[in-house]
Amino acid sequence: MNMEKSALSGLTDTVQRNCHISDARHGTDYTLCTYLMKMREYFRWEKGLPFSASLSRDAIGDWLVERESLWESLDEADFEPLLIEGRSYDPFAAEDINQALRHIGLVYSSGLGRSAKPHFFLGGLEKHQQSEGYSLFVANEEYARDLSAPPAMTNGKTVYIRRESLRRMLWEKLEGWRWNRPDNALGRALACYDFESGLEASLDAMTETELQAVLLHEIGEYQAGRLLGDTWNEMLLALCNTPAELMARAVRDHLADCMNTLPELVRQGRAASIHFYLGNLNHMRKTIFPGLGGAYEEWRNSGDLEALGTIAEVGREHWATQAARMMETYHRFGADASDRIKKLVEDNYL
Repeated sequence: MNMEKSALSGLTDTVQRNCHISDARHGTDYTLCTYLMKMREYFRWEKGLPFSASLSRDAIGDWLVERESLWESLDEADFEPLLIEGRSYDPFAAEDINQALRHIGLVYSSGLGRSAKPHFFLGGLEKHQQSEGYSLFVANEEYARDLSAPPAMTNGKTVYIRRESLRRMLWEKLEGWRWNRPDNALGRALACYDFESGLEASLDAMTETELQAVLLHEIGEYQAGRLLGDTWNEMLLALCNTPAELMARAVRDHLADCMNTLPELVRQGRAASIHFYLGNLNHMRKTIFPGLGGAYEEWRNSGDLEALGTIAEVGREHWATQAARMMETYHRFGADASDRIKKLVEDNYL
């Protein structure tokens, strides 16, 4: 990396400020329990503390007060442009920014997530490649990030995979599971690694394995995006902060996975990733696709992956059809389509 330290520090500060502005607007979107858990791990990241470190409740409390005070001061602030080698860039011009950063070993991402929350991050570039019409960036160490740090994101023809965020997400899953240690898909995935005697090494191993599964999903997202077109994102913005938005996102995730993730996991027969895939499904995804859980249990009982392969084939057609019907409903009713789309999904669980 040949960028001067002062310039890199200034760029990092600008990206982090934009992250703070986004958090100031959306930090209260979470339930209190989720918010406190995310803030705890955000504190760990910001202070550079290892996962094995015991976190001081007083230190976190003081930091939390300071952070919320900062957010309050930024609530009405505008996102700032990024200055790179004398040129100013709109913070959402990720493609142009990455063109400017790639030769100095950095990667940048920006976009809108759930509830139209802006996401930004700046990190070290581990890998960049062009493949099958899309551009893939893999980031390692992260220099700037917001409260919510999705391990992966697809924006148009660009796929971003964030190794550090994935590793931290796996740590959070492990921590959450350890509270009650239920016998579930997540626990079975974690049991494939020796977390009790080798935390860091096991996190590294699981991150490496699940990085490939995350990439499978994002390739599926890219394929689903080509199938659905720009109307889908327009519809999501119109449904923002409604139950229909959550359902729409779940439908697209299932479509992406039935197009690519599940068929590949079945082909590869990777038990740890299959367990983790089922264990990582959120409540909405489980609710609208109960047949997937049934196929998983059939595989567990018989060892035969055929049921999972079959449900992926059926799901690909089903979710593509439902997505098309949702967009048709949006075309007809516009901003008033939310309740109709919600009912459409509820009437067509698979």
